[in-house]
Amino acid sequence: MALIMDPDPGMSVYDPCCGSAGLLIACEHVLDDKMKLRSKTKYAPLRMHGQEYVATTWAMANMNMIIHDMEGQIEIGDTFKNPKFRAGNKLQTFERVVSNPMWNQDWFKEADYDADELGRFPQGAGFPGAQSADWGWAQHILASLNAKGRAAIVLDTGGASRGSGNANKNKERSVRQWFVERDFVEGVIYLPENLFYNTSAPGILLFLNKAKSADRKRSMVLINASLVLEKGDPKNFIPAAGIGRIAKAFLDFKDEEKFAKVVTIEEVAKEDFKHLAQPLRPRLGGRNVPADREDPS
Repeated sequence: MALIMDPDPGMSVYDPCCGSAGLLIACEHVLDDKMKLRSKTKYAPLRMHGQEYVATTWAMANMNMIIHDMEGQIEIGDTFKNPKFRAGNKLQTFERVVSNPMWNQDWFKEADYDADELGRFPQGAGFPGAQSADWGWAQHILASLNAKGRAAIVLDTGGASRGSGNANKNKERSVRQWFVERDFVEGVIYLPENLFYNTSAPGILLFLNKAKSADRKRSMVLINASLVLEKGDPKNFIPAAGIGRIAKAFLDFKDEEKFAKVVTIEEVAKEDFKHLAQPLRPRLGGRNVPADREDPS
């Protein structure tokens, strides 16, 4: 995620569900590695911002900043109901957002979306249904991006496919359609199963971009990361070479047999927005474990 976000010196980076701040720190490490290759001159560090709901984890995030000799503003509280980073009656915006929100939160009801006064849940998108706030978090993150901002979000695979069942589930498909039709989705990476510590379920990385380059407009890249999976015990993993291949395929934005495919908005629309990766049909490395109540964070 950090490699694909490709942060530059001085950029603002935000994680609304920052946990112990691992994703923010990863972005700083990627910047450091990039700048070491370019020159030995001093450069501005990232301006890191995070919010965390659990007090002990919030304390760990602040401690992590000290241990890694980094500076960041980490706030405590429920980001969904009370985001701390604000600019007047709107959200503060950032150049990059990286996040792994809890999967399939059913804590938030339609009234929580309707009560929002920050413009996060626009008409046509809005409430994705009570069973999962995945696309609610995607809406918060989109609203947290500035005009040229980009984001990377970890979600369960259902975020790319739910919405072909009952009326409640169809709401997720409608929100997904809203994102695709407005050309905010830059790509989806399908992760293999059994990567995360506390669930065997596979996940996806959803990438948003508010200012796509001309060659990427009205299209997105789909990547099947199961093809670079290494089996492990007890958990599978993607080695450094595989991570590099994934990042290169995303940044190149080209077809690669069985691994990466660029699809247009029209191709996704042909599937009625039921599955963002239908044209790729990735193999997810074996048994596809339902992720409806599992969370890797």
